[in-house]
Amino acid sequence: MKKIAIQGIIGSFHDIAAHRFFENEEIELICCDTFEQVFEEMKKDNNVLGMIAIENTIAGSLLHNYELLRDSQMTIIGEHKLRISHSIMCLPEDDWADITEVHSHPVALMQCREFLKKHAELKSVENDDTAGSAEMISRKQMRGHAAICSKFAAPLYGMKVLEEGIETNKHNFTRFLILSDPWRSDELRRKQESNKASIVFTLPHAEGSLSQVLSIFSFYKINLTKIQSLPIIGREWEYQFYVDVVFNDYLRFHQSIDAITPLTREFKVLGEYQNGKQSI
Repeated sequence: MKKIAIQGIIGSFHDIAAHRFFENEEIELICCDTFEQVFEEMKKDNNVLGMIAIENTIAGSLLHNYELLRDSQMTIIGEHKLRISHSIMCLPEDDWADITEVHSHPVALMQCREFLKKHAELKSVENDDTAGSAEMISRKQMRGHAAICSKFAAPLYGMKVLEEGIETNKHNFTRFLILSDPWRSDELRRKQESNKASIVFTLPHAEGSLSQVLSIFSFYKINLTKIQSLPIIGREWEYQFYVDVVFNDYLRFHQSIDAITPLTREFKVLGEYQNGKQSI
């Protein structure tokens, strides 16, 4: 049985993504309050895998998670892209006329902005977790309160779904990374040959330094799917670049890495893995 540390509780989107990625496998979830705790669980026991959200098609990148990943020394062994669909739910005894407050994670509230505008009478309250909001309302029997989370949380916490699919944008996906201790990455990585990689590097503060790196990737026919820059604290106007690439030829990918490494500083491959599937 695989142990997976996630941020959130049973019924959260991390829970759903973990079961979709490890479909037909027996897994045990370690539920954490924060992403920092996910990495702490992995460090305590190198048999524990981690699953973290890294970006959303609407809210953008989770920048702090990039820093946690880089500092943790953990390796990416896979990814999953989950369609995020929100529902509003309440206690079975309540109905629309009873609801005065709606609780959820701030990102979920933002993703349901148009729905909440139509229900301006509802007070929005930010919580740490989507499914955690449903669990809290159920446990405390908070009459007149509703939660925004996945519809799969409703039966887990004895809640009643008032409306499904309330997110503003129906093309709402979150990308999750699956992480492991680097010493176990080869045995845990999916058997298919890797066709995607995530790397991080810094560059000298010199004209054309980034364009040189991008030109090498182009020469070797390596496709960049994402580039994210983060400032380096204490080094004004210097940045770390997080880059995701996909490739058809594994050897050619490593040739490109050999070519760009001398042009960079603090270069690191964060993981090589299979380009993740999307699920609804």
